[in-house]
Amino acid sequence: MQQFERPGLFRRLAAMLYDSFLVLPMIMAVIAVATGIGVAVTGNPGNQDYSATLPPWLVQLLVVVCVVGFYSYFWRLKGQTLGMQAWRIRLRGFDGDGQTSISTRQALLRCLGAIASLLPAGAGYLWCLVDRNKRCWHDYLSRTELELLPKHDKIPSDKDAAHAAAD
Repeated sequence: MQQFERPGLFRRLAAMLYDSFLVLPMIMAVIAVATGIGVAVTGNPGNQDYSATLPPWLVQLLVVVCVVGFYSYFWRLKGQTLGMQAWRIRLRGFDGDGQTSISTRQALLRCLGAIASLLPAGAGYLWCLVDRNKRCWHDYLSRTELELLPKHDKIPSDKDAAHAAAD
């Protein structure tokens, strides 16, 4: 089995913060569309009480669907969200067969497990600080893990190329 470096808690949280800048506008857009549909269906567009158009349980459901859909889509697509790309993290399965892609079931389990890892004061995330494999609870639940990708070599600029040619 190939050994690789795993990201620490700070890098995981930084990637999640980066992703939140993408997920939050998506959530707002979905709720705005749902509110617009609710206003159109009720036939009272002059009503300024928009809270009456969407029940709180529907708003919560839309938030969960947006978050789970966002992460599941990108994890299945190429194992990384934009935040994970910025922080050089890739999601992979740890089934021992060298497979790096994950199934839809694993992505959904990971999302739901990540939510559950937050509930007991973030204990499921803090677990990676004491785990010898730097895995969180949702990593074990979904049989996935995060891999820290190596830094890319610096792309030489025109100035570097001219300097190398002068030597």
